[in-house]
Amino acid sequence: MSTKPRVSYFYDHEIGNFYYGPGHPMKPHRLALTHNLVLNYGLQKHMAMFRPRAAPPSVLEEFHTEDYLDFLRRISPDNVAEFSDVLRRFNVGEDCPVFDGLYRYCELYTGASMDCAYQLNNNVCDIAINWSGGLHHARKDEASGFCYVNDIVLAIIELLRYHPRVLYIDIDVHHGDGVQDAFYLTDRVMTVSFHKFGNNFFPGTGDLHEIGARRGKCYSINAPLKDGIDDESYFGVFKPVIEGVMASYRPSAVVLQCGADSLRSDRLGCFNLSLRGHGRCVQFVKSFGLPLLVMGGGGYTIRNVARCWTYETSLLVDVEVPNDLPYNDYFQYFGPDYLLHPKQTSTIENLNTVKYLENMKIQIFEILRGLQGAPSVQMAEIPPEIFLHDDEDWDEPDPDRRVRRMEIPMSAGELYDDADSDPFLVDI
Repeated sequence: MSTKPRVSYFYDHEIGNFYYGPGHPMKPHRLALTHNLVLNYGLQKHMAMFRPRAAPPSVLEEFHTEDYLDFLRRISPDNVAEFSDVLRRFNVGEDCPVFDGLYRYCELYTGASMDCAYQLNNNVCDIAINWSGGLHHARKDEASGFCYVNDIVLAIIELLRYHPRVLYIDIDVHHGDGVQDAFYLTDRVMTVSFHKFGNNFFPGTGDLHEIGARRGKCYSINAPLKDGIDDESYFGVFKPVIEGVMASYRPSAVVLQCGADSLRSDRLGCFNLSLRGHGRCVQFVKSFGLPLLVMGGGGYTIRNVARCWTYETSLLVDVEVPNDLPYNDYFQYFGPDYLLHPKQTSTIENLNTVKYLENMKIQIFEILRGLQGAPSVQMAEIPPEIFLHDDEDWDEPDPDRRVRRMEIPMSAGELYDDADSDPFLVDI
């Protein structure tokens, strides 16, 4: 008889009230929709729910530079002109705008990911969920792709204090470049990303040939996909690649980024995955029974983001939920069908031929064969050296840049896609 996993879920009511600005596709309000739907399905009865602590500067400095964090802390819409000389340096502007509460926003979503890692490290839970996290593009000294602080890198660093090998899996439509780059030179973390590649699609990285370097060679795996991939084609790549990674690398913990912009009809995406197809990947990763940290990520048609992450919460707690959505504070967003799995069609042609996908899998398996078994790690000193490199000089790691131990205890489609504001801001 199987035992249901112990699931911890982290959410702060403040997180959904941040606003990137008029016309910006990133809407933190999607988190309020998700949380409200989770509650009205009654999923809170099947997991422990926590309000996370904000991440203190000492935690953020484990990866990010002090001058960059000081910039995020000090800048606001009222004083942005005073920082005009460094906006380009930190890549803050149109894609990564300055908005009210920017630093607080970073503290909250990162704090939730850190509390997930603390609980997993202390065996408080088997699965930890933070849908507000998963901001995989941020670099140590600059913002990128709507991301300011890389909560994923920070959570993985924490997991490495107790786990010899951590596997990172990314099913966002965009390549998980910030996470890959952070661990490009180490075998302590394997990164595996399934994403759209080519035709100048952001961020322009994630080719098959990006496999890691030095000690990290063969520990970065990329599955570069083309427009329109559907459920069957996607899982036909995902399942054998993850099986091969698990067999070769033998991770002791997994971090799964569940960007919902890989769903069909996403405002910025170009894939053709259904909720069930996306969730099937989550279910498959869960089936290995390893400590699992589940995060959000991209997703820009917010009614579908809420559907997706609610459905995947139900999969993680092993509870089947009805297709008819329960009445909730944001019910109007989900019309006209008011279903968890609405019928959707896509006009995007699947450009991923059987031959292309088979050749890609062959090349990935060749990379995995290059591994000399799972790396053996001496855990006497926690944490070990992890080199976090600069893009310009990634082959020369900084010997003085070492991860420091954190002395912190473990804590217990929007309605209209082109709207400038969200109509139903309700603090739940």
